[in-house]
Amino acid sequence: MATNWTQADIPDLAGRTILVTGANSGLGYETARELAAKGATTILACRDGRKAESAIERIKQAHPQSIAEFLELDLADLSSVRRAAASVAGAHQRLDALINNAGVMALPYTKTVDGFELQLGVCHFGHFALTGLLLDLLNATPGSRVVTVASGGHIMGRMDFDNLQWERNYRKWPAYGRAKLANLLFTFELQRRLARAGSTTIATAAHPGSAGTNLGYREPGTEAAWIDRIARPIAYKILQSAAMGALPTLRAATDPSVLGGEYYGPEKFLQQRGYPVRVGSNKRSRDEAVAAQLWQASEQLTGVTYRALNTA
Repeated sequence: MATNWTQADIPDLAGRTILVTGANSGLGYETARELAAKGATTILACRDGRKAESAIERIKQAHPQSIAEFLELDLADLSSVRRAAASVAGAHQRLDALINNAGVMALPYTKTVDGFELQLGVCHFGHFALTGLLLDLLNATPGSRVVTVASGGHIMGRMDFDNLQWERNYRKWPAYGRAKLANLLFTFELQRRLARAGSTTIATAAHPGSAGTNLGYREPGTEAAWIDRIARPIAYKILQSAAMGALPTLRAATDPSVLGGEYYGPEKFLQQRGYPVRVGSNKRSRDEAVAAQLWQASEQLTGVTYRALNTA
């Protein structure tokens, strides 16, 4: 009988370097904590330095021999993404895994510094740019991985290239669905391009199911914040922990049996709870023509091209 995959199954990661975006809390923190505990040099790429340093302190208190460092990164600002990538490339000789974890969910209409709709900008465009800018370092590291954290919410998503940035008829939940659908389209297209280029780097994806994190945090003083204040304690009794929610990401990033293009999520109750297994995604996430169109739009809008993967 197969056993459940847990933190105990993470192999020794000594000598490896892994970057986790959005690692100061929630799924990102749990992911970074486990990677550091297993010996990886773990880079916590976060917007808020104070919170990141607090997270690093907690990791080192629990695991005094661990190596964890802060990288300033604001995925809503492409200039910050470029600085972060340059910093990593200048300081490290290898990058064994890039875990594109950071995200936002169901926020009021907002634009990034570069004019992108915020959810798509942070969840997809920022990570698309970061991955492309770190691709040379990833390619130079045998067996490296790009792991992008998606969501079951991708089923709400539709790609509309005539209104990609939601200049018209913005709705926060469909916008979230589009951002998460983009995560999967990106993962599967990246894997196809890596394979065609003969790279040993692979692209995988994961989702946490229903996990208790602060992703849906509401600004204090708003009506949504009062609802959130009442509902969140109840929800936390139903949802699985952030530590459990991080397991699919950890498996996608470290399990030696994982293959490129695979997607991991919880095994039980409509992929909402349980231990991580390989799961499926909807037909729209597998549309190669849409994925290629999104890739082209992403290169044009971010100005980041994946030259190493241009095999034509």
